[in-house]
Amino acid sequence: ELGRIGAIAAVSLSAAGSGLGTSIAGQAAVGVWKKAYAQGRTAPFTLFTFVGAPLSQTIYGMILMFTIAGKADAGYNPFALLGVGFFAGLAIGVSAWMQGVAGAAAADSLGETGEGFTNYLSVIGIVETVAIFVMVFVIIAL
Repeated sequence: ELGRIGAIAAVSLSAAGSGLGTSIAGQAAVGVWKKAYAQGRTAPFTLFTFVGAPLSQTIYGMILMFTIAGKADAGYNPFALLGVGFFAGLAIGVSAWMQGVAGAAAADSLGETGEGFTNYLSVIGIVETVAIFVMVFVIIAL
């Protein structure tokens, strides 16, 4: 039924964004590590923080999936649930994608300077907040 498709859209689009975000940040981290190894320096392990950050959006999508599926079982309008799942999943997925872009810049900056980890993590957290807002507001609206 359409309501269940909305539930699957919420988690699928969130996960797609997580995949894009981790890939982008991961590619930057690999570049930083390559440069560090080529220069005989220690490669910063902390870059994994930036790479893994977009994964949490998949969890937010999963929470919405369960919420939307429950509403579908309760007889809510299936067209509305399809729309909610699609647009919420898209918003959360884009947040994850852009978090990966910010993570890539953070990895590059930390690799060059060795400083600023807390500042970079703060920026990544702010981007994450968009996904949290979407999840919470959609649950409240449902």
